[in-house]
Amino acid sequence: MFSGIINSAVSAAADVQKPFNFFSSIIDNTVGLTGESVLFCTLTSTVLGVIASILYRFHNPRPSRNLMVTLVVLPVLVQSVIMLVSGSLGAGLAVVGAFNLVRFRSAPGTSREICYVFYSMAIGLATGMGYIGFAILIGAAVGIILVVLGFIPAFSVTKSARSIRIVIPEDMDYTDCFSDLFKEYLSSYRLILSKTVNMGTLYELRYEVVLKNSAKEKEFLDKIRERNGNLTVSCSVLAENHEEM
Repeated sequence: MFSGIINSAVSAAADVQKPFNFFSSIIDNTVGLTGESVLFCTLTSTVLGVIASILYRFHNPRPSRNLMVTLVVLPVLVQSVIMLVSGSLGAGLAVVGAFNLVRFRSAPGTSREICYVFYSMAIGLATGMGYIGFAILIGAAVGIILVVLGFIPAFSVTKSARSIRIVIPEDMDYTDCFSDLFKEYLSSYRLILSKTVNMGTLYELRYEVVLKNSAKEKEFLDKIRERNGNLTVSCSVLAENHEEM
């Protein structure tokens, strides 16, 4: 009897002396899920999902509100699924089949949006297995990478990009007729299309441009109208390329 008490005390003292592991799971496999562990994992998933949604909002010129909501809810949903199928092979296969059905019902998005979806899913997978420290680390590390890349011009999305359509007479040389205006109002420009219209009596030019100052857009278009004989000039927001994966 006394030996059993002594052994229990020694094992308890050894457990107390064990260093805390930040990356260990808070879910005890012997006990299983508890209300405290589920609540703490859900709270962590929600907070990290909100952070992912905020990062998506401020690094996209035209964010999707539906995707913003999805990024908040997705970690909690993935966490719930992982907790439910833990240790059940049949339930895991059923969930895989359900995810395949969702895949074919979803609209294609950009590679950037898919990256954010996987970002939220990784958070949900980590919290679903109880690895709160790992989820926080991945959420912080990937978030910092996305923020840093957002401030690098080569990786950031230009918010002032425009598509300009200009119609000019056929006898007007379009190669450098607007060069001085472009240098004055634009930080960059690129001719992407030139074609004849109206039975060859007119030329239609399309440019991808970035305005130095968006407030001077009307002034810029008026200067072009004065030069092309008041023919059609249109300016629209440049549609972002959708790299389907």
